[in-house]
Amino acid sequence: MKRREFLAGTAALLVQPRHLHAQGKPRRMSFLGIWADDPARDAVHAAWLSGLREKGWIEGKNLLVEYRYAPDRTSALAAELIALTPDVLVAPGPLAAQALKSATSIIPIVFVAVADPVGLGLVQSLSRPSGNMTGVATMVRDDFGAKRLEILRPSGVCGRGDRIV
Repeated sequence: MKRREFLAGTAALLVQPRHLHAQGKPRRMSFLGIWADDPARDAVHAAWLSGLREKGWIEGKNLLVEYRYAPDRTSALAAELIALTPDVLVAPGPLAAQALKSATSIIPIVFVAVADPVGLGLVQSLSRPSGNMTGVATMVRDDFGAKRLEILRPSGVCGRGDRIV
């Protein structure tokens, strides 16, 4: 999956029918990063904003995004973002995801680039995350290999009508 497509998907919780975009106040999103680089120069951040724009969400118009960055103060910054009562929280990485999960069980959290969310205790399972967290795992346990093959197998039938065992 391309990074740009994935990052655009992090905004899926905000996507609503087009007629709702024009109404009322802008939606609020909070982003808790662990790196201190300037987000305007970050290529990943630029791709994320581009994906949001493709879905009709424009920062400063119908979307307000609050950013916080600091690897050593994630818990304090998570609490600060929660106090802003955003519509959705974005956690790019396991440290940010754990800090946000500890801070709230109500506001939806979308995690990005988390290797094993089940092993970290972020979600109960990949198929049914439950709670207020969702996202995409970058690596999963061994039992997921069979699922990948199942997805590739087109209804259990080869092109010539032979069954796949």
